[in-house]
Amino acid sequence: MSTVSEALPGAAAPGNQAGGDGNFLWRALARVCPVTGLVVNRDSERLVRWNAVAGVVFFLVGAVAALLLALTRWQAVHLLDPVWYYRILTLHGLNMLIFFIIFFEMAILYFAGPILLNARQPAPKTAWTGFALMLAGALLVDFVVLWGRADVLFTSYVPLRAHPLYYLGIILFAVGALIAVGLFFASLVVAKRERSYEGSVPLVTFGALTAAIIAVITLLHGAAIYIPAFLWSMGMMEIDPQVYRLMFWALGHSSQQINVAAMVSVWYLMGALTIGAVVVNQKVSRWAFVLYVLFISMASAHHLLVDPGMGPAWKVWNTSYAMYLAVLASMIHGFTVPAGMEMGMRLRGFTRGAFDWLRRAPWSDPGFSGTFLSLVIFGFMGGITGVTQGTEQINLIAHNTLRVPGHFHVTVVGGTALAFMALTYYLLPLVFKRRVAFWRAARWQPWLFGAGIALMSVSMTFAGSFGVPRRHADITFPNAPFTLELPPVVDLLMAGIGIGGTLAAIAVLLYIAIAVKSVFFGDTVALERLQPGEPGVPQGIVRLPPQLHDVDASAAAHRAGAPGTVILVFVFLAVFILYYFTNWKVLSMLWKMG
Repeated sequence: MSTVSEALPGAAAPGNQAGGDGNFLWRALARVCPVTGLVVNRDSERLVRWNAVAGVVFFLVGAVAALLLALTRWQAVHLLDPVWYYRILTLHGLNMLIFFIIFFEMAILYFAGPILLNARQPAPKTAWTGFALMLAGALLVDFVVLWGRADVLFTSYVPLRAHPLYYLGIILFAVGALIAVGLFFASLVVAKRERSYEGSVPLVTFGALTAAIIAVITLLHGAAIYIPAFLWSMGMMEIDPQVYRLMFWALGHSSQQINVAAMVSVWYLMGALTIGAVVVNQKVSRWAFVLYVLFISMASAHHLLVDPGMGPAWKVWNTSYAMYLAVLASMIHGFTVPAGMEMGMRLRGFTRGAFDWLRRAPWSDPGFSGTFLSLVIFGFMGGITGVTQGTEQINLIAHNTLRVPGHFHVTVVGGTALAFMALTYYLLPLVFKRRVAFWRAARWQPWLFGAGIALMSVSMTFAGSFGVPRRHADITFPNAPFTLELPPVVDLLMAGIGIGGTLAAIAVLLYIAIAVKSVFFGDTVALERLQPGEPGVPQGIVRLPPQLHDVDASAAAHRAGAPGTVILVFVFLAVFILYYFTNWKVLSMLWKMG
């Protein structure tokens, strides 16, 4: 069992100046964090700040669009007309799934590389060039969408054609992101060469490395299809729609796998920061990340299960044998993360019964509550629905229904976005050196967001089970030559989508208000003079959980294991089995089998 230090800076040696080429001039401009002991170089710190700020800005755009969409899908309100519905849906998808998430992930790379490894930032001017390209590309795309020249949705399937500037904006954004990823790889080389840390890289950095490798795979596939799409939009070449769909999902779905690797890294980091979580087994956790690199992108195939262009052997291989190895990786993390939290709490004396550690956890700390809710929502709701819908046969009753967005809203939003929100509450004091504004509201913001997303996604999933289509502006099809009668319960479920989406959007707006007030108008915090109970500072920062080395306590923790987590795992498996085989039963009923 590894200590908390191996999840955070690992074997990094803050201030270590032994060996290397002797070029430590950058340290004169660096600061030593009084909480973590990390040597924080100014270039990386600024890059973390501005990438996070840009991410929050695009999160705001996506959240406003989400509120408009939720009030449109709620049939009793039905806010937007079809033209604006599809326009706002395009805006929402791009800002949430691409711009917000990837900007925040670039901030994580700049933190997990140079900062966690106590190293300098390589080529800072190049890094700012990459940031400028990402920002210019994102702004260009949003402008073209709001201009009304790109009502093609997130997928932009050929033969739907957008203005050439739309494709150009995405290409610029991807090039900027590739620059940031390349500099993350360079920071690992620099840190190793200058010996700014000892031993293996920390687990959080290893997880970020996984995200970076997947990002390269994803962005290269994006270039392989968006550059031809850009030329096609100008009438310079033709594109086969089936080829476009295949290549697009190597970008569109794999980009969300960057999120998964980054999110899991944040889980390990926040567990260590908030309650002193340990890493149960370094090798197992690292091999789980390796499985992500090897197999997780194959899950993209489940978007093509009803496409006639792909053969059954390809579909079965990608959505069963290969994809299940990526699922295994998520299940490993789904055990090791809460088990590490439980053992960390047990090492600190919370040993009564199976769940004393969970009951006594700091639930009023938005960093911890947001992290744990992210873990539960992603695992219990996102993981179960994803594996089920990704099965080739079951996909036939889920494809293009509201079950699909019901799934990815509890993975990308309830999982990744909520984890990033939780991280923000620690970045504000540690990186921006500001107290968290509206502290009382911040303490319940993750709960409001989690409840809203859960209600919206459950409503989507059950509405989709009744055949409600996704994407359609009006599920009553008022101008269609046929009539569609849905069960009365669907009206209640659509109201659940509207109410849940509204609650989640309000929670996002609250989070953004907290972040903006804290960063630009908040009170400066002196980290070296913090006292317990100070408002606006999470408890894990006021007193970083100690790295315990008591041999007797460690042995006792080993003997006790993680019984609470084991119980939760069996509850998860029971729910998984029930939901999975219920879908097979529904499928057999539709096929009139048995």
